Amino acid sequence: MTEPRAPGTFVASNPPGPEVSDGLSDRRAVLEIRGLSIAYLPSGGEVRAVEDVNLVVAAGEVVGLAGESGSGKSTLAYGACRLLRPPAAITSGSVVYRGRRVGPDGVEVLAQSARQLRKLRWREIAIVFQSAMNCLNPVLKVRDQIVDAVDAHLAMSKGDMFERAANLIDLVGIPRDRLRSYPHELSGGMRQRVMIAMALAVDPEVIIMDEPTTALDVVVQREILQQIMALKEQLGFSILFITHDLSLVLELADRVAIMYAGRLVEVGRAQDIAHRPLHPYTQGLLSSFPSLHGQRRQLAGIPGSPPDLRNLMPGCPFAPRCAHANSKCATVSMDLVQFAKPGHTLHSSACPFVPAPEEAKLTTAADEGIAGR
Repeated sequence: MTEPRAPGTFVASNPPGPEVSDGLSDRRAVLEIRGLSIAYLPSGGEVRAVEDVNLVVAAGEVVGLAGESGSGKSTLAYGACRLLRPPAAITSGSVVYRGRRVGPDGVEVLAQSARQLRKLRWREIAIVFQSAMNCLNPVLKVRDQIVDAVDAHLAMSKGDMFERAANLIDLVGIPRDRLRSYPHELSGGMRQRVMIAMALAVDPEVIIMDEPTTALDVVVQREILQQIMALKEQLGFSILFITHDLSLVLELADRVAIMYAGRLVEVGRAQDIAHRPLHPYTQGLLSSFPSLHGQRRQLAGIPGSPPDLRNLMPGCPFAPRCAHANSKCATVSMDLVQFAKPGHTLHSSACPFVPAPEEAKLTTAADEGIAGR
C-alpha cells in the first residue's frame, strides 16, 4: 500500500541505486527491474507472459533483449513503463528509475499516479515503437508531432519549439523541409527516424527501442543503427534494445539478455554471449545464422516451437526442444546462476547442466540479488 502523494511529485524509492559492474568500470544503475511478473487475465484463465524478471540498465549502457517472437520482450518493456492495458496486469515486482533529474533515491515507476507517469514518460524514459506508421498520427505533420512532445514537457516559446524540432530532424539525418510532410509522404526509413527524433525530443535518459528497424531493408537498417549509436555517444542516453535478431544485437550492445517463454535464461556481456554461450537456447540461436568469419559451419535451427504459455510444464520451458535435456530439467528453478572464469566478468544462465567447460559456478543470482547485472 502506497502513501498519499502530492500531485505532480515523484515517489522516491530507497535505498539508492546500486552500481553495475561490467568488469571494466562501475556505472550507476539508471533503470532497475526486480522480480517483475506480468500476466494476461482473459476469461479463460491466466497467461503468464513475464515471470520474475530481473534486469538492470546502467547509465550510458546499451542492453540488448533478444529472443523469439512471443517470448515476452515487448510485454516486459511496456510493463516496466506501465503502458499495458487490461487484460494485462503486473502481478509482482518493482521498477525503479534513477535518472539525474529525479534525485539519488530514484522513482518507483509502479507506484506512480497517472499524472506522475505523464511527467516521467518521454521526459525520462522514451520509447521507439515497432511500427512507425502505426505510431505516428496520420493527420498531423511531422513538425507538429515533434512539437507536441516538446510542449508537453518543456516550457518553451513556439519559435524555440519549432527550432528544436528542426535541430532534431537534423540529428537523425532528415532534410528540414520534411518537417512539413505527413507520415504517409515519408519512406519507412524516414518514418523510423522521425520516431527516433521524437524519442529524443526532451532529452530522456533511457530510450527503449522495440524492434526499431523491423521491415526495413538492410541498407536502411544499417544507416539507422549507425545513427542511433552515434546519437547515443553524443547525447549519453542509455538504450534497452529489443529484437529477435541476436546477430544484430551482438554488434550493438554492451550486455545481452536472452528471453524465452517469459523468463530470462542468460545474461552476459555481448562478447561472452557471442563466444561462450552458456544456455542451450542461446547456443541454438547462435547456430541459426551464418558466421561471416572463420571456418564454414552447418546452420542448425532450433527444433519445435515455443511453448504454450497457458499450459507450461514444471521446470525448464526449453526442455522439450533441448538436445541436452534430462530428467532433472523438470525440477529446475529457472533462477539465473552466476558463472565466472578467472579474469572474466560474471555471466548468468538459467541452465545448471550445460555450462561452458572452463566456467566455475559461483552462486544463484537470486540469492545475491544481482540477477541481470
